[in-house]
Amino acid sequence: MRPAWTDELADPELTAFVEAARAPGPSVRELGAAAVRRAQRERVMARPRGPELAEVSDRDAAGVPVRVYRPGSVRRGTVVYAHGGMWTIGDLDSHDRVCRRLAATTGATVVAVDYRRAPEHPWPAAVDDVLTVIAWACEGGDAGDPGGPRDGGGARDGAGGGSGGDAGRNASDGAGGGPLVVMGDSAGGHLVTLACLRLRDEGGPMPGAQVLVCPNTDLTLSLPSTRTLATGWGLDVDDVAWGVEGWVPDPGMRARPAVSPLFAQVGGLPRAVVVTSEYDPLRDEGDAYAARLAEAGVPVTHRREPGMVHGFLTLDTLSPAAAAAGERVFADVATLLEDLVV
Repeated sequence: MRPAWTDELADPELTAFVEAARAPGPSVRELGAAAVRRAQRERVMARPRGPELAEVSDRDAAGVPVRVYRPGSVRRGTVVYAHGGMWTIGDLDSHDRVCRRLAATTGATVVAVDYRRAPEHPWPAAVDDVLTVIAWACEGGDAGDPGGPRDGGGARDGAGGGSGGDAGRNASDGAGGGPLVVMGDSAGGHLVTLACLRLRDEGGPMPGAQVLVCPNTDLTLSLPSTRTLATGWGLDVDDVAWGVEGWVPDPGMRARPAVSPLFAQVGGLPRAVVVTSEYDPLRDEGDAYAARLAEAGVPVTHRREPGMVHGFLTLDTLSPAAAAAGERVFADVATLLEDLVV
């Protein structure tokens, strides 16, 4: 007899994914960063690449590696994207398929940030990198090829090794012209939120909107879903705690607003889309952050995806329901970009 929880997820494929994740095995804490990164690279290599685009290029954004995705000649704005991965794993390749889908669906230029990771580079290195790329994009940094292509650049998408391509140049509000949106999933959502807080406080160039998918917002991991969904749903709370310990080694700092945006004053931030998942240990902190934004007068679109788990943007090849949830997020981004032009 199957356990009752198997009927609670969005589709049978997602149930199979969670069942596999519940199989006995070493935790990320036991494996360590190097081994977890290797395992992720193997998974990425086995995954279909994603939609072919007009141009894809690895670039240097004022010292920060980025990958620029252009879906075509019509520019509908720019999305600066920070990947998830517990501040410790993830890179340009882990979220290449996500960024390709995002660019293809929205028509926007996507700039993926290869920020410095923990434990080698603790807080605030990754936030600094995201801020650098936002400024670079706002200044039209993709115009004129300021940094030149990095490894893999110089070939049109699909015509060369890796994911490299040769991006065309166009300067406007963002690297691809039009409005600028910042977006991230999981730890990446956390980073773009911290970046927006710093831009507000330091008077930097503010994006038109922020899109947060299953974001970390409370590095104390103290809200109820971190206990009720602590293990067995594809992301264990101890895995997140391990990532927190590497990124913010001092426990006394983890409740500070500069580290946990849930405890910050959030008035004056850009309009937001916040999407959480029903079976995600980070669910409550994402929901709470959306409520905080709304209370502060920030326009918010908030949706909790029913029957969904953490990290669904990278599960589209495994689960039709996860793929559909991702398409809803991309539709949210497209709507934001259209609204920001008006």
